[in-house]
Amino acid sequence: MTSQPTTKVAGNGPGGPAQTGAPGGSGLQAGLKNRHLSMIAIGGVIGAGLFVGSSSGIATAGPGILLSYALVGTLVVLVMRMLGEMSAAHPSSGSFSAHADRALGPWAGFTIGWLYWFFWVVVLAVEATAGAVILEGWIPAVPQWGWALIVMVVLTATNLVSVGSYGEFEFWFAGIKVVAIAAFIVVGGLAVFGVLPGVDSEQAGLSNLTEHGGFLPNGPGAILTGVLLVVFSFMGSEIATLAAGESEDPQRAVTKSTNSIIWRIAVFYLGSIFVVVSLLPWDSESITEKGSYVAALDSLGIAHAGQIMNFIVLTSVLSCLNSGLYTASRMAFSLGERGDAPKAFARTTSRGVPRTAIIASVVFGFVAVFFNYKFPDSVFLFLVNSSGAVALFVWLVICFSQLRMRKIIQAEAPEKLVVKMWLYPYLTWATAALIVFVLGYMLTDTEHDGRRTMLLSLLVAAIVLGIAFVRERVRGGRAAAVAAPAADDASASDEVPTR
Repeated sequence: MTSQPTTKVAGNGPGGPAQTGAPGGSGLQAGLKNRHLSMIAIGGVIGAGLFVGSSSGIATAGPGILLSYALVGTLVVLVMRMLGEMSAAHPSSGSFSAHADRALGPWAGFTIGWLYWFFWVVVLAVEATAGAVILEGWIPAVPQWGWALIVMVVLTATNLVSVGSYGEFEFWFAGIKVVAIAAFIVVGGLAVFGVLPGVDSEQAGLSNLTEHGGFLPNGPGAILTGVLLVVFSFMGSEIATLAAGESEDPQRAVTKSTNSIIWRIAVFYLGSIFVVVSLLPWDSESITEKGSYVAALDSLGIAHAGQIMNFIVLTSVLSCLNSGLYTASRMAFSLGERGDAPKAFARTTSRGVPRTAIIASVVFGFVAVFFNYKFPDSVFLFLVNSSGAVALFVWLVICFSQLRMRKIIQAEAPEKLVVKMWLYPYLTWATAALIVFVLGYMLTDTEHDGRRTMLLSLLVAAIVLGIAFVRERVRGGRAAAVAAPAADDASASDEVPTR
């Protein structure tokens, strides 16, 4: 591990980056290097969902799944552009939650911050279980719950050491993912065009895009269904804006990650899915039985394709776990700083680590893992479904926050607008309208549980929003009670005594 600098970075109070943490700690520190930020930005786009979830999308939309990925990818690019504009002007560990707090009000920052935290601690349980399944297959002597425990403990320890240790682990995890998917695209692409030596794959070719029922074998409507199946695999692209708050040059880091999002999505998502649907007919049984990427590697006759992909998926799972714990803890830290969570969450160690926020996040993750093993079809299923639409809620809040924040930044510090949303405000409104449309379409999806996910997510969001409004009213009442005696005292001191 590299030694960490001790530069303090700004906190994320509602008024902008001005705080350094609660008393008793030294505040977050600039422990992430440029190479860490670069790989976090690249790896954040490549989630485990890309490897394990793409098969259902291909089976639903056929080659047209490329349009589904393109549509969601465009949405992510636009949302990240808005977030980049706000985060470059005001870097913060609370990212969009802190921006929403300032632009829309404390209720918005509180609600979206806690929903986002809830999403990631549930993801911790999902990913820990997924990793445990793979590890148990390799070493069955250790039970599945044991592997889940080991994985969670190791990555918790990594995050507790320093932000630099998180960055170093994520650098290598993300690096493996990037190299693996790049190699897959190159090898698969050569096979598609028939120039890969030593491989005899008769079924590979561009003809797979139009044969077997055509490019849209299940009709244009399948594109929207495909959107619902792939949209959640893009969650994580915003992690770079949270991590930038702990880098030595946050503005440069945010600008760089925002500007590179287009090619990252084009290469890693569209590029790899294009290779999969070109190597194999979309309706091949092997895609649903083995998974899209394993089936594609098998079609090339690559030995041990399943184990190779299991290793890559495990790396993606560990990367997601590592980043999920980091992201949840930093959001909890930001909420603590703004008074929306216990103040202990905003305290940091001498190394700039929000220890309490990390421990609280991982404890909830452990509880969720327990529910997954004890009540997988009831409690845990509720947790997963009720957090499923949070990604879309976050993106929608980013849209509305940017509409207000642009005016605030222009009025206070126009020189900080180093990243600008294209065609403001029209493209922002168009993006928000598309997100609302996708949310509405989810309510009509009964085949893939979209409706249940949407209704349960709305229920949880309504509960958190209700708590936010109650807190604001209580705070307002207390402030008024404190202000009244002060006003009476001032009034009394201003009276002129009479003779």
